[in-house]
Amino acid sequence: MAQPQFVPVKNTLDTIQQVLFEARNLLSVVTETPELEAEILLAHVLNTSRSYLHAFCEARLNEDQVQAYTHYLMRRRHQEPIAYITGSREFWSLDLVVSPDTLIPRPETELLVQSVLDIYAHAAAIKIADLGTGSGAVALALAKEKPASQIYATDTSDSALQIARKNAQQLQLGNISFHQGNWCTALPCDKFDVIVSNPPYLGEMEWDAYAEGLAFEPREALLSGLDGLDAIRTISHSAREYLTSGGYLLVEHGFLQGAAVRKIFAASGYSQIHTVRDLSDRERVTIGQYK
Repeated sequence: MAQPQFVPVKNTLDTIQQVLFEARNLLSVVTETPELEAEILLAHVLNTSRSYLHAFCEARLNEDQVQAYTHYLMRRRHQEPIAYITGSREFWSLDLVVSPDTLIPRPETELLVQSVLDIYAHAAAIKIADLGTGSGAVALALAKEKPASQIYATDTSDSALQIARKNAQQLQLGNISFHQGNWCTALPCDKFDVIVSNPPYLGEMEWDAYAEGLAFEPREALLSGLDGLDAIRTISHSAREYLTSGGYLLVEHGFLQGAAVRKIFAASGYSQIHTVRDLSDRERVTIGQYK
């Protein structure tokens, strides 16, 4: 990556070091990691790495760079997620494009990917469906890890699918296709070895408690009925017709929803039902097998 050209100076108010100091103070009221976020935003403005900021901390920013950085800091000060400001987020070591049309991929969702890989550790080629793909994070991670497999990703939002397709193109992953529609009904064929989904799972009664932190993300990708389980009920019921005998359904859910999701799976006729805990020891992904 080409490095930006700076004029090294000392003791001015527009050096990288001074700008970062001011930015950390500004962001300390909205984040627990002001130093990290200040560096991420400045590295984005300068199209460089965070390590470069430390190596050339006395370099001077030009006026346009200072203005752009100030604009980004103000957006973050108003609690806009940093991923939307930079337009990118890392997931499963993949650099993904994100936008307000998609949810921001969370680290805990990587458990969904890992759970599929654990089940099919010795299977080279399987057919996978990812329902509600959003930015394509889960589908793309599986496409990378299972290059001989075919992944079908669905979403009701055409805008989200445009982002997912862009990510697939940039990552040069050709074993994935995208289909617009509601959950399983968007799938072009009817037999999959595994169906995965990170569906909306917040209840409408919970929205006030989470609204501030999620205000910039698409509400329709977060809310699912009064108890947050409507989408999971629909997926659990309909996935049965799209799974091969012995195929698996895996869904991510809220950490207090494990027991309810296991009950939904059982009522839909799945067996070998169990829930996997995330790194915080919270129930996060429920798995069921259908025969």
